[in-house]
Amino acid sequence: MAYSNPYSNTSFFQFFLVLLQRIWGFVTGQESLSALVSDEIQMLALVGISLSAAILGCFLVLRRMTMLANALSHTILLGIVLAYFVTTRGGMPDVGGHAGQISLDAMLIASLVMGLLTTFLTEFLTKYAKLQEDASIGIVFTSLFALGVILVTLLTRSAHIGTEVIMGNVDALLIGDLKIVFAALAINILLIFLFFKEYTITTFDPAFSKALGISPVFFSYLLMIQVSATAIGGFRAVGVLMVLAFITGPALTARLITHDLKKMLFVACAFGTLASLIGVALSRHILSVMGLALSTGGIVVCVIGMLFLAVLLWSQWKVRRIQGLAKGL
Repeated sequence: MAYSNPYSNTSFFQFFLVLLQRIWGFVTGQESLSALVSDEIQMLALVGISLSAAILGCFLVLRRMTMLANALSHTILLGIVLAYFVTTRGGMPDVGGHAGQISLDAMLIASLVMGLLTTFLTEFLTKYAKLQEDASIGIVFTSLFALGVILVTLLTRSAHIGTEVIMGNVDALLIGDLKIVFAALAINILLIFLFFKEYTITTFDPAFSKALGISPVFFSYLLMIQVSATAIGGFRAVGVLMVLAFITGPALTARLITHDLKKMLFVACAFGTLASLIGVALSRHILSVMGLALSTGGIVVCVIGMLFLAVLLWSQWKVRRIQGLAKGL
């Protein structure tokens, strides 16, 4: 059964009025999940990605591992392409030029392997080749990402996988695509809940964690595996590049507001969720009012950047105000 989209031709504020009415309909049982329309699927996917990314992003920011996450978000492209090549008749399109269906299980495994390989190669070059960490990251991620781009061009030129994997297309998601997004979110919440103490200790005092028998290296690798799973959960929506903005943006914004880790996690999740909702509403507004079909994922990333800039300016104003009051005493 086809459902008309209640968000069609709505402006920014009308969008949220319709959203509240729809939420009430779902809560009271007047609407079923099968009645979800494209805008709601976009919101659910982007919110799920935002929550996963914000949770991990807080630890990555505090560990100063955002550059490694950046490298990983690029290098998993190679894993995705290899999984596609292996599971879809050697990467060749079906009769009629239609691409085979990529196996999510194979893609997840390949991407997790690439995440571990990226982390291992970076640490190897840093410890044994005596390179600076940023230099090691630069060599590893540019080399593996370039190889991934070459394989995309060579093996999947007729499958249109390249653009979708790199840039994503949240506007084309179906309800079935939400499964992997919320599976990744559930895994991240579970692991952070189970190992919150270990993650906290290895983040703030690695030497003390070693004395307690808690391996910082193990939890660094585990964190990279979670980042890989999150990137795979979000690649259909935002691609392997823009997911980095979801990982770092809300966490950095929350860092400007609070120095308490638990509060930082909640604030980062709130900013990620807010940016996702505003982004989808803006995308619908621009389409309805201006007739322009822009990338919803791209708009959300721009909103994340604007929220960070606004909080940064506010925090700087607050610091200067406090300094001014101190001088007046």
